[in-house]
Amino acid sequence: MLKKLRKRIVKSILSKNKARVKFLQDVKIKDKTVLVRVDYNIPLKKVKGKLKVSDNEKIVAGIPTIKYLLANNCKIILMSHLGRPNGKSVAGLRLNPVAQELKKLFVKNKIKSKLVKLNDCIGPEVQAKVERGKAEDIFLLENLRFYKEEEENDYAFAHSLAELAEIYVNDAFAVSHRKHASVNAVTKFLPSVAGLLLQIEILNLKRGLVPERPAVWLMGGAKLKKVELLESALSRADKVLIGGALCFSFLKAKGIPVGNSLIDYETVKIAKRFLNDKRAKKIILPLDFVCTKKMSAKAKIHLREYNEIPNDEIALDIGPKTVQLFELHLNKAKTVVWNGPMGYFEYDKFAKGSKSLAKTIAEITVKNKTFSIAGGGETAAMIKKFKLKNNFTHISTGGGASLMFLSGKKLPAIIALEESSGVFVK
Repeated sequence: MLKKLRKRIVKSILSKNKARVKFLQDVKIKDKTVLVRVDYNIPLKKVKGKLKVSDNEKIVAGIPTIKYLLANNCKIILMSHLGRPNGKSVAGLRLNPVAQELKKLFVKNKIKSKLVKLNDCIGPEVQAKVERGKAEDIFLLENLRFYKEEEENDYAFAHSLAELAEIYVNDAFAVSHRKHASVNAVTKFLPSVAGLLLQIEILNLKRGLVPERPAVWLMGGAKLKKVELLESALSRADKVLIGGALCFSFLKAKGIPVGNSLIDYETVKIAKRFLNDKRAKKIILPLDFVCTKKMSAKAKIHLREYNEIPNDEIALDIGPKTVQLFELHLNKAKTVVWNGPMGYFEYDKFAKGSKSLAKTIAEITVKNKTFSIAGGGETAAMIKKFKLKNNFTHISTGGGASLMFLSGKKLPAIIALEESSGVFVK
């Protein structure tokens, strides 16, 4: 069976058919048994000796797809990973706390379906229990990463998962940049579509890649290796505002001292290349910084001009002149893409720059109908901290996945969905 399916895949890839991702609305889903890849890789905490979910946002994000499938009388099998068990069964990484949280959310969302948490994700016992299930029953498989074959994109493991269902739905954008069995190889064995959450991610992030102009990209964060994202920003934006740790490599490349601020010399070389690019006029760097000698919540801070950072100080936030300059460009934008905080927002005294810009973007989103996208785990956490998540057009549920998408690269799981749509007839 595997050989036949592989031949069909190769034939499809070699054909001239331009496949596209199919969404739930594109296929006949009614009365089907559906295997759904969700992202329940969420933080847990101990409460009175028991593990409980401490942040349920990712579970909440997948509820619309579950409700859609229930409205179509489907039997649902949910699968996810949790943490990094490295191919071994780890008691603290079982999905039992997730199952308890799901049950609470089902009550809140008036979902009356029975949820059955299974103790494995493949095997005859799992298959028998799913087969005995009725329409609108929901099964939650055990942690996929208890099997090393998940991260190895193993075809046999994927086939065992696929045997449980008639249709596969990927609703886990946050892992779609991985070439793992539950988002990649599984699509070789079942008609495969994007769930409602993945559909929203694809359609919204595409608007960042093909923006309404003027388009402004705001880039920061602590990670320096953002060459492809910078390249994408310079190709697609009218202005690229650079803050966070990233800006210090650009200042250093211009021969400006940055004190103890975070840089690495490889990124400085890359910054020099971008500054010599004909598109460099799009790059806007900070005018001033909030500096300190020690990274601490109680540290004494100093406001410094961009070219006056002392050797024994580190810049941990953009200053008020920079906020004013960046806001000037943001207020003209029809599309804003934001990746990475402007400072060390975990401490309030270094969060002012990021908070001011977040408020500005929230305001223009509401007043000017600016299309605003926030991508990256840190950026999403920051906006949540500022209580502004409902004022952005789109906050991506994926960190690495959103960076890869906004860099203009195709995600392995999305490629897999495209190829599947060329193989299976709806």
